Amino acid sequence: MGIANTLRFIVRHPLSRGRVAANLGRFVRWQIGSRLLPGPVATEFVNGSMLLARPGMTGATGNVYVGLHEFEDMAFVLHFLRPGDLFVDIGANIGSYTILAGAGAGADCISFEPTPEAFKWLKRNIDLNGLADHAEARCEALGSGGGEVKFTVDRDCGNHLVLGEPEGNEQVQTVPLSTLDSVMMGRNPALLKIDVEGFETEVFKGGKTTFSSPDLHCIIMELGGLSEKYGFDKQALREEIRELGFGEYTYSPFERRLTERDKTSRSANMIFLRDRVFVEQRLKEADAFSVLNISL
Repeated sequence: MGIANTLRFIVRHPLSRGRVAANLGRFVRWQIGSRLLPGPVATEFVNGSMLLARPGMTGATGNVYVGLHEFEDMAFVLHFLRPGDLFVDIGANIGSYTILAGAGAGADCISFEPTPEAFKWLKRNIDLNGLADHAEARCEALGSGGGEVKFTVDRDCGNHLVLGEPEGNEQVQTVPLSTLDSVMMGRNPALLKIDVEGFETEVFKGGKTTFSSPDLHCIIMELGGLSEKYGFDKQALREEIRELGFGEYTYSPFERRLTERDKTSRSANMIFLRDRVFVEQRLKEADAFSVLNISL
């Protein structure tokens, strides 16, 4: 994300309303301070949690600038989850969602991140927040079978699985591949988050038992990226998920309001819900959380 796009993102972000100058100031301080300090920087995240990052980590630094990079989805995680729930983070990167779920909401977590460098940061963020007993981190990719696959390692939060030969100057590394069902071994999450840059269909194929569990109430999934390149049909996957009893919704965190997703929406971020009444009740009853001194 270039500087112009970053500034546009900050100015337009919901948590910049009435505080654009303050958030732009956070951007400037990060750009200067993170380069002057000799190592990674730990910044305050949500409800007193901390996030360790360095310059160039697009997803992480978005949280530094505006509090919650992906506002609607992240706020949903914080409002829905409760202590004792199981949250599964597929494509965890350095752990922003894992820290939200574990340190912010008090849930147990299983987090998958196949790239060794990002996995190292994921582990550091888990340890920094004292979540070692509540967050299981796994350095592996998920698909429809086991084995090994090639994965890019130089694309920050855009790292992705490579079928065939790498393109251009892509740097790749061989990583282990498992199925969601084989890892879960009967454990049932309340909420799944999936961000695998187009490989969602294969994750779904390897997790049919987990996706079918009545304990799974919510799926947050980014359906964009490289799915067509892999030969997958996003619309077909959406239909398979709907056949399991899930509807598609959008969330308004300030009002804690769910609305059915507009079928014409082009947003890649999807929230699938089963048992809307149950989910709405949880959202309304959730304790407020604090981000950048804003209570939500």
